[in-house]
Amino acid sequence: MKAIMVMYDSLNRHMLSPYGCDWTQTPNFKRLADRCITFDKCYVGSLPCMPARREIHTGRYNFLHRSWGPMEPYDDSMPEILKKNGIYSHLISDHYHYWEDGGCTYHNRYSSWENVRGQEGDHWKACVGEKELPPHLGECVKQDMVNREYADTVGKMAQTQTFQAGIEFLDRNHESDNWFLQVETFDPHEPFYVQDEDLMGFEPEYDGPFFDWPGYHPVTEEEKPYVRHVRNKYAALLRMCDRSLGRILDKMDEYNLWEDTMLIVNTDHGFMLGEHDWWAKSNHINYYEEIVHTPLFIYDPRSRAAGRCDCLVQTIDLAPTVLDFFGLPVPDDMLGHPLGDTIAEGKPVRSTCLYGTCGSQISCTDGHYAYILAPADKNNNPLYNYTLMPTHMRSMFPTQELQELELSEPFSFTKGCRLLKIKNQEKKEYLDENGEHPYETLLFDLEKDPGERSPISDPALESYFRKEIARLMKENDAPAEQYERMGLLEEVKEIQ
Repeated sequence: MKAIMVMYDSLNRHMLSPYGCDWTQTPNFKRLADRCITFDKCYVGSLPCMPARREIHTGRYNFLHRSWGPMEPYDDSMPEILKKNGIYSHLISDHYHYWEDGGCTYHNRYSSWENVRGQEGDHWKACVGEKELPPHLGECVKQDMVNREYADTVGKMAQTQTFQAGIEFLDRNHESDNWFLQVETFDPHEPFYVQDEDLMGFEPEYDGPFFDWPGYHPVTEEEKPYVRHVRNKYAALLRMCDRSLGRILDKMDEYNLWEDTMLIVNTDHGFMLGEHDWWAKSNHINYYEEIVHTPLFIYDPRSRAAGRCDCLVQTIDLAPTVLDFFGLPVPDDMLGHPLGDTIAEGKPVRSTCLYGTCGSQISCTDGHYAYILAPADKNNNPLYNYTLMPTHMRSMFPTQELQELELSEPFSFTKGCRLLKIKNQEKKEYLDENGEHPYETLLFDLEKDPGERSPISDPALESYFRKEIARLMKENDAPAEQYERMGLLEEVKEIQ
């Protein structure tokens, strides 16, 4: 048995033809959908990039216990479990966060790995001194503009080289058995850097300012006339992603891998392209459907089922699904579910699920309604990071953050290890001048209002979802103070 995961970053469900988009160019996603199960109710768990990837390894939520960070010593890692059981696991990625302090323990969980350089602000090519930047809207940084000088054709771009390495793996190893290949590109994550040949299909002419990297903030008046341009740039990069997917599908056809190879095509989260007058996926905003409701496609050669599935699934289900496919037991600490029967028979695996980012709202959906719960404490207290690997995205925890650390008692999933309990300082970035958080509690009917424009009031539904959040937090052994922060002390008492 063999398995391939093709993973994108910031891949928007609503921009793909299998999910109803009629203006982007994604024929290979349509080709994929014709061969596999297309999930209509797939949701993220933890956001953003590395928290989502930790879930792909561990099959459990990250955001209830810590923010962005590495794999922990006590974590169960799906690729490592494969490796230890004679299933070769290989990572190919241009997602440069893997090689920063906050992601540095992921790649060595695989049997082997390859990294492709140059995405976004990857500290890749050297340029001593200043570099003149073009007049621009949004973000524009020196390192990224230097990197682009070395990726000035489609063939030189990191995504192309990442998928080429995947093709080389398949050419070399397609006749071998027992392997897992993860081909992962940073695209279509911002900046939406594409060659003119891809943009031409969406925007033959443009006479506005340089703008392909929106910031994490509301759409400003200055930016509003150019929202369409940014969407066109995203669509052009998506077109490139589609072509890359087609190369994998071609190899599936050429080597008849459909006979014995699972294919998973997924993403970590979506991206706001001006919807709700916001860009990106900032912690300042509600995590709307555009961000949390994600595309997922799975082909399972055991059933060879194709069509659509409306069962509620999540990122945390991917690790158990892969382990189950290879006939390996799923560790008790993985709380996701194998999706083999869901793919073959439409068997549900859950009625509700959680999603969020450490220190912001905690949201819950059943696929019909979405309930977004704001912290009850306006100062967003108490909030801690629990870790044995004290690193942020690009740095270790500074010593001042460590001055008041405590040792916590073990959680159910930490294999008896006590953890560092460190006050979460990152939340300060999202507090206003009065030290208060900006979040709202909202309830949406997704069937009547899929764009989440009009919150509804329904006390009975809100009570139900509050209890579901408390139940799922308890199932995940959330820190006790999280119930206080979220105003769920009564609810958790009811389920004890």
